[in-house]
Amino acid sequence: MKKALVTGITGQDGSYLADFLLEKGYKVYGMIRRSSVEKFERIEHIREKVELVQGDLNDQNSLITAVRDSQPDEIYSLGAQSFVPTSWNQPILTGEITGLGVTRLLEAIRVVNPKIKFYQASSSEMFGKVKEVPQKESTPFHPRSPYGVAKAYGHFITVNYRESYDIFACSGILFNHESPRRGIEFVTRKITDCVARIKLGMMKKLGLGNLEAKRDWGFAGDYVKAMWLMLQQKEPDDFVIGTGETRSVKEFVEAAFNHVDLNYKDYVFIDPKYKRPAEVDLLIADASKAKKVLGWEPTVKFEELVKMMVDADMERLKGKK
Repeated sequence: MKKALVTGITGQDGSYLADFLLEKGYKVYGMIRRSSVEKFERIEHIREKVELVQGDLNDQNSLITAVRDSQPDEIYSLGAQSFVPTSWNQPILTGEITGLGVTRLLEAIRVVNPKIKFYQASSSEMFGKVKEVPQKESTPFHPRSPYGVAKAYGHFITVNYRESYDIFACSGILFNHESPRRGIEFVTRKITDCVARIKLGMMKKLGLGNLEAKRDWGFAGDYVKAMWLMLQQKEPDDFVIGTGETRSVKEFVEAAFNHVDLNYKDYVFIDPKYKRPAEVDLLIADASKAKKVLGWEPTVKFEELVKMMVDADMERLKGKK
C-alpha cells in the first residue's frame, strides 16, 4: 500500500486529494497544526479513513517528525496562507508559511528520505502582470501580491532541491480552481453564497471589487488528479494546469444569478474596500504540456461549476432559513 502525506488536508484541495488517494488505495496521512478550534468539516466524511499527524510549516523539527513517523512515498505540499488579500495585511506570515514552509518540507525530505516524491502547489498568481497570453511553463513570472511572490519562491526552491539533491520534486502551476468546498472568503464562493442568500431572502445586496478581472476557472476535483499524475511520471517536471478558457468576475456573477432566475444588476454594487493595491487583470492557461505528457483533461465546464456551487450553497442555507 502506497502512503501519502498531505499538508493542508483540511482545505479545499487537500480534502479532494485525500478523497482521490483513498480511492486509489493509499494510506493517507494529513498534517494539521495544533489548534484549540478544530476545523474538519471538509474531511468529516473521511475522518475515520485518514490518519492525522501534527506538524507546523513554521517548525522544522515538527515536519521532520511528521515525515519520519508517516514514512510516506509521496508528499503533497498544499498547506499555505492562500488568500491573496490577506497577504497584503500579513506579508511576513505569508512569506514564512507559503514560501519558507516549502523549504522546510523539502529539508525534511532531504534529512529523512530523499527518495520521497514531492508535489508543490504553485499558483497562476506567480504570472501576475502577464508577459504573454496564454501562460505556459516557460512564461516569466511577475507576481503582483505578497502571496504571488511567496509562491514564486516556493516554486523555485522546489526546482532547486530537484536539481541540487536529485529529489523527485514537481510543481503544479494551478490556475484558479473552485468547488462547493472553496473557502467562503474567496470571491467565487462569496458570490455563490450571497446569491443563495439573496434568493432565499436572507440578504439584499452583494458588494464586489473589480468585476473586469479575468480568470481561468476549473473544478478543484479535476485538478487534484493532475497533482497525482505528476508524481507517477518517470521524471519530475513542472506543469501548468488550467482549462484554457478565461471568464471575468462579471461573467461568474451573471451565471450565478441567472441560475436562480435573478438579474445581477439589481443586487450587485462595487465596494471600494475590495480594491487591491496591485491587480492581476488576465490569467489564462496553456495546459497543452499536461494534456500531452500526463494525459490530463478538465471534465467540468465553467457553467457546470457555477451551478454546482450555487446549488450546494442553496442546499446548505435552506436548513438555516
